[in-house]
Amino acid sequence: MTLIPWANFIILNIAAIFCWYFYILSVQPASRSEKYGEKAWQDSKRFRATSGILMGVMTINFILWIWFPIQELAWFVNPCHLVSILIGVILAIIFTPIWIKGIKDAGPETMIPSETTQMYGGIYNYIRHPQAVGEMPWFVIIPLFINSLFLVIWAIIMIIIVSPIIIHYEEEDLIKRFGDEYREYQKRTGAIFPKLRKPKD
Repeated sequence: MTLIPWANFIILNIAAIFCWYFYILSVQPASRSEKYGEKAWQDSKRFRATSGILMGVMTINFILWIWFPIQELAWFVNPCHLVSILIGVILAIIFTPIWIKGIKDAGPETMIPSETTQMYGGIYNYIRHPQAVGEMPWFVIIPLFINSLFLVIWAIIMIIIVSPIIIHYEEEDLIKRFGDEYREYQKRTGAIFPKLRKPKD
């Protein structure tokens, strides 16, 4: 039984590494098409679906922590589990609508990158990566629901490392797709926070 918690945590880390590896590949269809041609666009769809499956595996690993925590790391966010759940609910209320709005305004591009897709409107007029802003906190929210301080810290570190890498590769690809139009969009729109001041002409 003592091996199960460590096996679960190792699988969590492996799933996270491959999840973000495939996701980063999925946001580079234009760049990859220079080497692989039209196949790169179909590959992006498969990579994104694979990443989604691995996110599901990570969620299962989080849930299994309830029954199989690593005892040395079984720290509580709060001795009262309800407090931890309440914090998670508050974060979910704040960030889930942003995630849903980002998915809605991106349309099919959320899962199926296409050469014919135009630059998005809606919430994308204010921030460039609303789906990341809405989705990434869920990797913290789930550990809050299970009252695991260690997994909260693990998730925050993961987000801090992974988010800038994803944004870098995605925006590099979007510049190849949309050119100067996207560069101008970057100037007037914040990546994860709205810009309070408009750039001067």
